[in-house]
Amino acid sequence: MRTVFLASLRTHLRRYVAAAIAVAVAVAFVVVVGVLTSGAYSGLMDGLGAPYRNADHVVSAAGWPSFELDPKAAIAFTERHGENAAATGRATLSARVKGRRLSETTVGPIAILEEWRWQELSSGRFPASTGEAVVDVYFALAENIAVGNRIRIGEGAAARDVRVVGLVESPSPPAQASMYVTWPQLLQWRDHLHLNAVAVRGEVGQLPEGAKAQSPEGFAAERLTYVQNRVNSLSVMLLLFAGIALFVSVLVIANTFSILFAQRLRDFALLRCVGATRRQVVRSVRREAAVVGVLASLAGTLVGIGLGYGLIALISALAPTVPMGAAELPMLWLLGGFAVGLAVTMVASWLPTRRVVRVSPLAALRPDAAVDVHTATGLVRLALAALLLVIGPALLGVAMVQGSTAFMLAGGGSVFGGVLLFGPVLVPRLVRITGALLGPAGRLATKNAVRNPRRTATTTASLLVGVTLTTAVLTGMTTWRSSLDEQIGRDHPIDVALTSPKEPVTTDLLNRVRHTPGVEQAVSVDGAVARVAGLDEPIPVVTAPAAAQVARDGGAFARVEPGKIRIDSEAFGKSLSLRPGDRVTVRVGDRRAQLQVAVGTGWGRAGVVAPETLATLTDAPEPHAIWIRASSGADPARLGSDLDELADPVGATIENGLRTWESLDQQLGIYTWSALGLLGIAVVIALIGIANTLGLSVLERAREHAMLRALGLTRRQLRRMLATEAVLLSVVATLLGTVIGVGFAWVGYETIVKRALRDATMQVPWPSLGVVVLISALAGLLAAVLPARRAARVTPAAGLSLD
Repeated sequence: MRTVFLASLRTHLRRYVAAAIAVAVAVAFVVVVGVLTSGAYSGLMDGLGAPYRNADHVVSAAGWPSFELDPKAAIAFTERHGENAAATGRATLSARVKGRRLSETTVGPIAILEEWRWQELSSGRFPASTGEAVVDVYFALAENIAVGNRIRIGEGAAARDVRVVGLVESPSPPAQASMYVTWPQLLQWRDHLHLNAVAVRGEVGQLPEGAKAQSPEGFAAERLTYVQNRVNSLSVMLLLFAGIALFVSVLVIANTFSILFAQRLRDFALLRCVGATRRQVVRSVRREAAVVGVLASLAGTLVGIGLGYGLIALISALAPTVPMGAAELPMLWLLGGFAVGLAVTMVASWLPTRRVVRVSPLAALRPDAAVDVHTATGLVRLALAALLLVIGPALLGVAMVQGSTAFMLAGGGSVFGGVLLFGPVLVPRLVRITGALLGPAGRLATKNAVRNPRRTATTTASLLVGVTLTTAVLTGMTTWRSSLDEQIGRDHPIDVALTSPKEPVTTDLLNRVRHTPGVEQAVSVDGAVARVAGLDEPIPVVTAPAAAQVARDGGAFARVEPGKIRIDSEAFGKSLSLRPGDRVTVRVGDRRAQLQVAVGTGWGRAGVVAPETLATLTDAPEPHAIWIRASSGADPARLGSDLDELADPVGATIENGLRTWESLDQQLGIYTWSALGLLGIAVVIALIGIANTLGLSVLERAREHAMLRALGLTRRQLRRMLATEAVLLSVVATLLGTVIGVGFAWVGYETIVKRALRDATMQVPWPSLGVVVLISALAGLLAAVLPARRAARVTPAAGLSLD
């Protein structure tokens, strides 16, 4: 049988190339998922996990993120480890610069050692001794602080003067502060200090009471989960893709081998006729499959590594603001991909040959009939399909109720498996319906496509997987993005607010703001400077009917009922003693009004009132604020700096809300670009799957095509018939995949998105899905080009002489 084994490899080399490509691409998909996972988490560690990226362990509260570390125990723990530990946290203190009281100021630690320093220097230098500090660049812009200024931090005996020696950017929002001083200086305000974690290098030793130790990656993932309402979206997405990668791998490899060995039924039967036993035939097939599986899996692993790192580089080039990090080689994913390729190849080769060796050689030499629904095998397939189509929706229902990703994956797999098993019945009927719209030209292609139901279903299966995946992800990402934008828009309606608490802003200033690079639109806001009981300083009280032009929430925050005043609680911070429902006296000159307090966030140090309320306070309102909508892609730091230069001469302050958008855009960028990269690989798999199946189908139907040629069909007509057949199958697979994909996206929305974003509404990107349908039809046409040309080159006489 060794001679037979070697001869089979030589004889069927071209067919094995198709199978090897299917295996290699499937393995590459699994490996690419692993590399992108590593890169995505590395990017998160460069952002959210930046303070802990050089640590071996992170010590945090066991109940984190609900509780902080005990300050005294955490300080003692940090001091005990010396240079091998760095704490993150902050103290909320009062601060003054040039006699002017600053808004809520938080002071955090900055390490002297470079390996523990996670803040990024924007200008100046890092502090090196007592009495020096660096200030967050956004806080500096908002409060008109420059390098060289002296800031007095604290009150009474605890007050200390520090000199600003630099400005920094803080890539980790949970750990950022308004300004940073060295750890020994920060301990001067230990009674005000709140610590959330300690990064440790080396052995942890005795933990503080109520604390736990974990890896930096685990801590960052836990924190990201909490930020997203306890839903780890990145892990969920990558887990989904890992499951889909495995499913696609099994489907593509099994389909290819099923057709490949079905074409060799006569070969196996002849071997049995000349004396080969069942065991020898099976052993020969397994050896062939093992060789193909090992070589193809190895090639797929290498290709996957290259594609994965290539996609990370491409994402970094196309979207520089997306923090995709340097991926480490994911050995578990590499070994897993190789194992999947080899195992699935062996299983896929075993199932078709098992059917052959269980029948007599003479029976196997007869033409192989397609599986019919009236046969025992067909009935079993239909029964199993019906079972899966009952179990799948039930599991999806449980997933939506409980928010379970595991049930969602199991239910989705069951539904999709049921659709694939039901394919020999469903797909031909859909092809007939679609083909009826093509007229007489497509009649032959339609009949040819549905004549072998099992082959038809197999041909569409890989593209169906790709389209379903693409549709589900596009719909899910559109829903996620739209809902997140809506939520952030409510919390931060104004991108940048320029507020003048003393002098009115001029038309010239408004025009200069409008011409600043990065400004999409700006409107002036009329009001009057008022004294509000409970606030230390006068603030503008404004009304803004034009807010809808620039606000991300459509101006909803500025629609205030008469008799109320809405205050930005974030702009005043903890210094704001007013609470919702309080009644305060608002005085402009000699006019007064008793107003009820309402709160919100995102427009700066100004009170918003109804036009009727402002009319009772002043007869001559003047513009005291400019609200700005930034253009897409605007740099928050550069825009804030440019606007600050305009605001400073008139004594205005800047509230820059773009930073929140930038941070969340980076996280969304990781999800979106990782998904798009994986979608690209999925589409490639679909194209290779349908091209492989069509190519093997052409080999299988060589005699049939020769007969058509002998009856008068020209080469051009043959190519057109195969192209029409491919487009027909592609369109059916695309439409069916679109329906299933939208359904899966709705399940994902109910299971995942609504739990992360409670006010989310599902969005279906119909234009994008229309493009998917068009691309899939063109892909089917392209997949048929080579097989059609190969079929047309065979002469009728040569085709009829083939076995």
